[in-house]
Amino acid sequence: MKEQKKVLGEERRELLLQLLKEKGEPITGGDLATRANVSRQVIVGDITLLKAKGEPIIATSQGYMYLVQGSLANTIERTIASSHPPDRTEDELNLLVDHGVTVKDVRIEHPVYGDLTASVMVSNRKEVKEFIEKIKATKASYLSELTEGIHLHTISAGSEQKLDEAVQALKRANFLVE
Repeated sequence: MKEQKKVLGEERRELLLQLLKEKGEPITGGDLATRANVSRQVIVGDITLLKAKGEPIIATSQGYMYLVQGSLANTIERTIASSHPPDRTEDELNLLVDHGVTVKDVRIEHPVYGDLTASVMVSNRKEVKEFIEKIKATKASYLSELTEGIHLHTISAGSEQKLDEAVQALKRANFLVE
């Protein structure tokens, strides 16, 4: 069996860009590493270099994603303040995605580091389930655990009505901080 050759440097970064642009949805670092026949850590470095060059790549819980310009042109964003214990995170996210809302990120105000933001990028229950499973599998903490449950989300949807309905549902479920 013939050994696969490593894709080197700039050629590899061009390959990564091509793969991310063509896929249109998140690709894991492991999948990208396999395609380029390098380690996942090399991919992390490449993504950092591509971001530094201004490429609109984000890291989500499902993998890396290339943000296509104009793909968010018809979406409306809103920032909401929420509070709940860690064991209610899945309920909160499912409530939002069930209203046709994408949860883009989570943000807290840390007393030492200031604003800390992490990408969430979930739009449906499958993505919520994968996000929660990844948190559990890695034994990672939720950012909101650093602030006694208080956090912000950037949410987006195709209409103000969807955002309004989602916010009302959060209020009824006692997630919203007002």
